[in-house]
Amino acid sequence: MGSLRGGGVGGGGSHNKKTAAEEAATMILGNTVDADEACALLSSATHQYLDVRMWEDFDKGHVAGARNVPYYLSVTPHGKEKNPHFVEQVSALYAKDQRLIVGCRSGIRSKLATTDLINAGFKNVRNLEGGYLSLLRSANPQQHHPTDATTTA
Repeated sequence: MGSLRGGGVGGGGSHNKKTAAEEAATMILGNTVDADEACALLSSATHQYLDVRMWEDFDKGHVAGARNVPYYLSVTPHGKEKNPHFVEQVSALYAKDQRLIVGCRSGIRSKLATTDLINAGFKNVRNLEGGYLSLLRSANPQQHHPTDATTTA
């Protein structure tokens, strides 16, 4: 993918500039929401929930009112097939200034999706730290192994 530049002592000064990917990563760190805050934001109706899991996982259970746009079309032992129309499909559902909470199962895929959306110009996108599983744990703190039931968050 390329080599690192400016890593030595007394480099040319360009190493202080962030790449677009680094800026997006920094934005995501500031745009992460935990399960309790996500529940509060969703309950107050100020944010919409975008579920980026595959359709079959979404159908097993999801946040009430969530919309589903899969980030991956398939995941196999041989690799993952990213949805080539992900940003386009999200853009058809939401305006770029709409407040979104992006979630997947555990928070990894939604972090990638959030990065793509920020890079595409979405302004108010927040990644759900820990994903849908964290919402289930938050809703049922005594339960050690949550089921994929629909939550009211």
